[in-house]
Amino acid sequence: MDQTTNQAPVPAQDLNQVLKAQTEAYLEHGIPSLKQRLANLNKLLNILKTNQSAITDAISKDFGHRALQETQLAELYLCIDGIKYARRRLKTWMRPQRRSVSLWLLGAQNTVIPQPLGVVGIIVPWNYPLFLCISPLIGAIAAGNRCMIKMATNSSHLSLLMQDLFAQNFPTDLLCILHGADGSEFSALPFDHLIFTGSSHTGQQIMRVAADNLTPVTLELGGKSPTIIAPDYSINKAAQRLLFSKCLNAGQTCVAPDYLFVPEGKVDEFIAAAKTIVSGRYRNIESTDYTSIINDSAFTRLQSMLAEAVNLGATSIPLLPNSTANPANHKFPPILLTGVTGNMRVMQEEIFGPILPIMTYQHIDQVLDYINGQDHPLALYLFSDDKTLQTKVINKTRSGGVGLNDTALQVGQQDMPFGGVGKSGMGQYHGVEGFMAMSKLRPIFRQAHRSALSLMYPPYGKRFNTIIKLMLRL
Repeated sequence: MDQTTNQAPVPAQDLNQVLKAQTEAYLEHGIPSLKQRLANLNKLLNILKTNQSAITDAISKDFGHRALQETQLAELYLCIDGIKYARRRLKTWMRPQRRSVSLWLLGAQNTVIPQPLGVVGIIVPWNYPLFLCISPLIGAIAAGNRCMIKMATNSSHLSLLMQDLFAQNFPTDLLCILHGADGSEFSALPFDHLIFTGSSHTGQQIMRVAADNLTPVTLELGGKSPTIIAPDYSINKAAQRLLFSKCLNAGQTCVAPDYLFVPEGKVDEFIAAAKTIVSGRYRNIESTDYTSIINDSAFTRLQSMLAEAVNLGATSIPLLPNSTANPANHKFPPILLTGVTGNMRVMQEEIFGPILPIMTYQHIDQVLDYINGQDHPLALYLFSDDKTLQTKVINKTRSGGVGLNDTALQVGQQDMPFGGVGKSGMGQYHGVEGFMAMSKLRPIFRQAHRSALSLMYPPYGKRFNTIIKLMLRL
């Protein structure tokens, strides 16, 4: 099922014209005031609050079907909450910061002022097209920037809707969505900052292109997020929590649990719990609460990964009775895989679907050795109430973020930064970190009426030698 439209792509010339208009507007109008930034955030909030039905309908059309409630919870609510959070704290974020002055410059003052970078480009993926558009946009607008946004091709219905809503509320030289923009042409523009969310492979391409303009980038790239159930933790409780985020959006979530470690001897217990939990939440994959895979290509990829794993010796365990993958509507059932090995694609690629491989362990060091042998993930999850174990796992691994005793919820915390490390990304946004990432911390040095440095002007002599000796001793 192809969810794209036949609308012609935005010519590269038009992209350059929009960038030129935004750059000139920034130079003409200068740095926006607190009042102006709050007004822009309020406009954005009003767009979301007054167009909820149209937004959820558009996203569902792009997916073929997506549960209304998933969009409300994972996208609309988080966007609205993020705007409100930024509004409450923006005055504090914008405040100039006093910094200390070197002792020998008595009377001088140092100040750091957060100022907008200029024009920010945002490249949005299809899996959470509203949240991953609005979330970085909040930080960019709060910081006083102007923004150009490229939505994913698979988000054509939402892209057209948001393009129209933005055009009704914002001038193009301030904020616009460019429906149909070519990704390579968009990323090649000389932005003052570029934010990309997507695959590691595309992220590498984006970074190479951005380097030609020395454009700084924020990359959120996903990866294979491991999940560990410790021996001290309830298998049933862990299953209840991790299966929610694994099935949310049919697993098409960059921070979804990608593979699971279960203590040796507890796999059967987990499987039994998982079957009960999932079948209690979805009567079958045709449930309106269960989301479709985005398109033919993604659906076929999941089928291929699953078939390869089974052919190489893994065991497939469906969690919904009498439910098989449906190519007509791209519904793909939740499946556990046991007996997985490192030569299978499900253990090499980010799954991005409702397939969950399970591995067993006898000692936590086995788990840590395995995780540390892979690329650093965007998220790492541990189910344990053992504080010593929690500290050990946190200190001996690296990941973009950590979730203890639940999964994916760290992304929705407005007062915490969100971003990856290594192959899972660079930079971060959300909250004050998002504001700072979209700002230039501009240092301002203000000399006193009388400069202490004048005592050290040439010609150098006894006075200079006395002062420098004192300075070097302090």
